Amino acid sequence: MKATITSFLLLLAGFCFSQTRTEIYVIGNIHDSVPNYHPKILFSILEKIKPDIILHEVDSEGMKEYESDKSLKGNEITASNLYKAKFPKTLRFPFDFEGRNQYRKDKGMVPTDNLAVKLIDSLYKAKKLAPSEVKIYENFTNTTQELMKVAELSPENFNKPATDKISEKRQNAQYSELLKIVEARPEFAKRFIVKPDGQKISYRDGFKLMSGFWDLRNQTMAKNIYKIAETYPDKKIVVLTGFLHRYYLLKELKRINNGTYVIKEFYD
Repeated sequence: MKATITSFLLLLAGFCFSQTRTEIYVIGNIHDSVPNYHPKILFSILEKIKPDIILHEVDSEGMKEYESDKSLKGNEITASNLYKAKFPKTLRFPFDFEGRNQYRKDKGMVPTDNLAVKLIDSLYKAKKLAPSEVKIYENFTNTTQELMKVAELSPENFNKPATDKISEKRQNAQYSELLKIVEARPEFAKRFIVKPDGQKISYRDGFKLMSGFWDLRNQTMAKNIYKIAETYPDKKIVVLTGFLHRYYLLKELKRINNGTYVIKEFYD
């Protein structure tokens, strides 16, 4: 009887291990090289993890450009190229929302999103915002400044749960709280841009679409990562993303995981 129980426990342990061999590392990045974070630093992180697969925050067209345009200097692609040169069998895939840039332009989210924030800022400086609106905007700018200070530190600092919480607070401030100002004030309904199809869209409607797209894009990216993890089991997968996306991707990956993978930090 004891031997039977022991065999069962060993079998169960082996089953659990086989279900969690795929490892996913979501690394939040600063896209452009700065003194505290540049391609050599990211390359050293990749060398430490030794991933079988590297996922890039681009769509399929962006991935083609990454692989063909040797003049690109961003942190992620430069470090990725260095790693692939050393480990040629490394697989690389895109995981972003397909047609991201054109989709946003076609819908009128771009450039209304930035124009709306600039208009809020001008109203703030002109002291035309209501007290409640001032509080919303100052919360947004203060949280942005807080993140900018963290981004001046080593990559471990902007890849920690505490920073993820600040990132979530900042993105909610942008896409939920600022939206309250945009929806409430008439200025945003009276200013327009012209979409590629020739139709006009107001700052208000464009910013509202962009707010919804933040959720759609991150949820889509998490699903794409999940599909790759299912397609390539028992691999080490590194996800290279802007650090403002990290909290959302981690949350979604934990939510949809059915035991296909474990999520790890590069500094553990």
